Amino acid sequence: MKYLRPFFLLLLSVVFIACNDDDPNPYKGKEPEKPKTIGSLKDGINKISDDSLGFVLYAPGKTSVYLIGDFNNWQISETYKMEKTGDRFWIKIGNLQKGKEYICQYLIDNSIRIADPYANKISDPWNDKDISSTIYPNLISYPTGKTTEIAMVVNTDRAEYPWKIDNFKITKPENMVIYEVLIRDFTEKRSIKGVQEKLPYLKELGVNAIELMPFNEFEGNDSWGYNPSFYFATDKAYGTSNDYKDFIDACHSNGIAVIMDMVLNHSYGQSPLVRMYMNGDKAAADNPWYNQTSPNTDYSWGYDFNHESKSTQAFVDSVCAYWMKEYKVDGFRFDFTKGFTNTTGNGWNYDASRINILKRMADAIWKRKPDALIILEHLTDNSEETVLADYGFHLWGNMNGNFNQATMGWENNNIDWASYIKRGWAKPNLVAYMESHDEERIMFKNKQWGNSNNPPYDVKDLNTGLKRTEAAAVLLMTIPGPKMIWQFGEMGYDYELNNDRLGKKPIRWDYLDVSSRKLLHDVYAKMIKLRNQNTIFSTNDYTIKEDDLYKQILLKSSTGNICAIANLNVTVTTKSVTFGKTGEWEDYFTGEKLNLTTTSKDVELQPGEYKLYISK
Repeated sequence: MKYLRPFFLLLLSVVFIACNDDDPNPYKGKEPEKPKTIGSLKDGINKISDDSLGFVLYAPGKTSVYLIGDFNNWQISETYKMEKTGDRFWIKIGNLQKGKEYICQYLIDNSIRIADPYANKISDPWNDKDISSTIYPNLISYPTGKTTEIAMVVNTDRAEYPWKIDNFKITKPENMVIYEVLIRDFTEKRSIKGVQEKLPYLKELGVNAIELMPFNEFEGNDSWGYNPSFYFATDKAYGTSNDYKDFIDACHSNGIAVIMDMVLNHSYGQSPLVRMYMNGDKAAADNPWYNQTSPNTDYSWGYDFNHESKSTQAFVDSVCAYWMKEYKVDGFRFDFTKGFTNTTGNGWNYDASRINILKRMADAIWKRKPDALIILEHLTDNSEETVLADYGFHLWGNMNGNFNQATMGWENNNIDWASYIKRGWAKPNLVAYMESHDEERIMFKNKQWGNSNNPPYDVKDLNTGLKRTEAAAVLLMTIPGPKMIWQFGEMGYDYELNNDRLGKKPIRWDYLDVSSRKLLHDVYAKMIKLRNQNTIFSTNDYTIKEDDLYKQILLKSSTGNICAIANLNVTVTTKSVTFGKTGEWEDYFTGEKLNLTTTSKDVELQPGEYKLYISK
């Protein structure tokens, strides 16, 4: 096979297969020697022509790198020794067959075999063989016996995806309803194609954003995805790269945004960024991207990214830019952003350095896509979250505990922290939710620990618990600001999470055949429809009044008011309800009419009963 060295005469335009979106940033604050002879190649795998590829690996402190693979029968050869310029190694190879996939690796210092960190497809010696051909047809086989460890799959002929929707923009992000999905547990197909087949259902439900739990390559085939290994490759366990693009394009065609759950707090041990610099079971002191130990004293997973490192910042920017450009994702939910710091502690207290790190990352994202959604799983002190919300970040608002206390009929049930106004924020950037992938299911706890007022009223009863969950859904969806639903939460999914937290859970689309579960679904759908059609849900003139388990939410606008009330006691309760105006009102769900001559009225509610009055 003919060998091509990099040379100065290369001036042709380069099409990138998986590469850095910007010029490379320096290593740990030290300005590296700028590449002199790499020409227009960038970090990663570069298409030069229909028969030629260029490879660039950023590897400070390393002595030698060889490219080994199918094209040289996995032989270590001086012909395929990569040139070193500053902190980078590079090579160009030619005489490749257009459209053919090749498997290859870097051999670093004659001891470390890795795939390129920017690879958009990998070959896994342990897990690929277990991927069904119905999910990933014609998957290239790992070259067993010729090498070890994960390798990269390269190809000179990557056809442009024919996007139908090229300029999608989410409307009214301040009022969006997000549906969180774990691809593995959403349909029996356990694939991204299976999720796509359910888009008619999700469109009818009314959600306008889908948040996919991590789908870049993670370790193994059976995972939530929070153990990432490769950041530019879709995980093959759920489908092909075009399957993911088909899904995103179909979502956009249906007016639904796609939010990618991204894990940049840590990586796991198969990541080439980890494996290049190891000292025993820890990241080495000279690792450009990772801390040797996590500064977080309470929570730590895998290998902790050092977000103060310029190399990490460059990598983060490249990752985000890639998914927005190549897959047209509409934004990101960043996992455990309280860990984006080198400040020692549990991450709860106000941290100015962390705020600066997150602002820098967001600026780089918004530079490329000004309307990108950036959602943080931050869960820190409100003083810090206020600064971030005012800067434009959306933040997860975990209301599982208090809402579930209310649905069960117990104390500690205040729900007003689901309000961005209550938190003192200037912008409606709180994504409040009753359930997420991390929280125990509302209906499981209702059935296990629900209160009772002697038979026949018992929250542990399925129908009673579901009715109370309807009331909670009405309250949550009435509060202005974006909201999130965990998959099947709209049906009252009640399998325990924590008996096998990360394990596969039953897929229960048959819940829709159960009348009481379908009623809960319909309440969610009606509330989302009302939010989508009524501008009052963008108001900042609202109040939440709580008299223990009797809840009131009043929204005011120039065109009318909405008043939600719910009794989550286990006894009949009467309270004075503030409507804010006189005149004719109608319950959204029953059509019951009220004609008020005063702005307040005593309203008796049965246990679990709720109303949503709209002024006429």
